[in-house]
Amino acid sequence: MPPSCFGSFRSELTAGAANAIDVCLSIDRGERVALIADEPSAEVAASLERALEGAGAVKECVLIERVATRPLTHAPREVLDALERADAGILCVQPQQGELGSRMAIVAAVERRGIRYAHMVGVTPQIMQQGMRADYRLVDRLSQRLCERMPRAERLRVETPGGTALTATFDPAYTWVKTSGLINRRYWSNLPAGEVFTTPKSVDGVFVCDGTAGDYFGPKYGDLRATPLTIEIAGGRLQAAHCTRKDLEHEFWSYCHTDEHSDRVGELAFGTNIALDDMIGVLLQDEKVPGVHLAFGDPYGSQTGAAWKSCTHIDVLTRACNVWIDDEQVIGSGRYLLDRLGLR
Repeated sequence: MPPSCFGSFRSELTAGAANAIDVCLSIDRGERVALIADEPSAEVAASLERALEGAGAVKECVLIERVATRPLTHAPREVLDALERADAGILCVQPQQGELGSRMAIVAAVERRGIRYAHMVGVTPQIMQQGMRADYRLVDRLSQRLCERMPRAERLRVETPGGTALTATFDPAYTWVKTSGLINRRYWSNLPAGEVFTTPKSVDGVFVCDGTAGDYFGPKYGDLRATPLTIEIAGGRLQAAHCTRKDLEHEFWSYCHTDEHSDRVGELAFGTNIALDDMIGVLLQDEKVPGVHLAFGDPYGSQTGAAWKSCTHIDVLTRACNVWIDDEQVIGSGRYLLDRLGLR
């Protein structure tokens, strides 16, 4: 066995790593894979590296701290060069404040080349033992049903015990995208996966973020169950934000006014990883928990078809969703009513 680029790992990570390499990315023998990681994610990266060796892949490893200073102000040349040579890529890092632009540049390179790509930003050993052990073929079936159902929907209604009460409408010109874990050249995916999203036409109501917030807010503020952020939305734009933690309230408001579209709902998404039943304070996994969440800022227009852009993107998550597509309930207390989607 060749020496590891990233060190050792616990055997409990083996199954999740194999799922990522063999099922999600479907790596074939002889394919070249760029595995990019940082020091805090080294154990997870080591498990992925071993799975790549087991698949017979040609790996190219990049440890970010060896080639650049954190936080990253741009995508390191060594990272972009590795992706230029790759048939598939994996980014396995912990997010830091100010690094969203560098990650966007990495994703842009992936999309330009059309390679299979796993975006594992915030991954932890705990996640490798939970969300990464899902049956991704079943997650894909559920995600596909939603992609088929939602283009015909007139509206979506979301309510939670914590106070979320909103309605969304949709533009048929915008695509519903599934990132169900079965990655292809057209659509890269977060791992762990289980998400179906679009850019909504409009969102109106109240969204209570009593789960996790995105970008660097997750590592900084953690699980917001005890200090929820209440967000008022009209016409798809942020109107007000309230929280007992005034530092969080002010920082969220400032973040969502970085540019002209930072306060705009750029994403509405279903979490579809039915192996999960609660949040752990890490966005990468928490946004896959069954339910509906929003993101303000960039709409991932290369995938949804939205024509506008933003330099920011922040997800907000809410717990125990009740969700209706038109007048039919499809999620109750955070669990899919699978029979109503033709699944059992």
